[in-house]
Amino acid sequence: QVQLVESGGGLVRAGGSLRLSCTASGSTFSIGAMGWYRQAPGKQRELVASITPGGRRNYADSVKGRFSISRDNSKIAAYLQMNSLKPEDTAVYNCNAQLNTKDYWGQGTQVTVSS
Repeated sequence: QVQLVESGGGLVRAGGSLRLSCTASGSTFSIGAMGWYRQAPGKQRELVASITPGGRRNYADSVKGRFSISRDNSKIAAYLQMNSLKPEDTAVYNCNAQLNTKDYWGQGTQVTVSS
């Protein structure tokens, strides 16, 4: 079992920045890709960004150039730096980690961007 704990959400004005953190604990040996997903009210959950243990990154088109994902393999943690935030970035952000083909999820953290 893997437990994921997120932090860093909040309320920010458009154009502002937030940094989300996700720390994994439990059976984290050989944990694979980690990523961030988000779900806005009335919309489907979507991938925001992901990163492999080797550092290969993938971003949704809507956040390219504004968001940056990183990870610290020694701490089994992933981070999402969000800059130039827009109201349409408002959503619940969930951390995801993959281990042995199974997905693990954090509890989610709310990000609200006011116009």
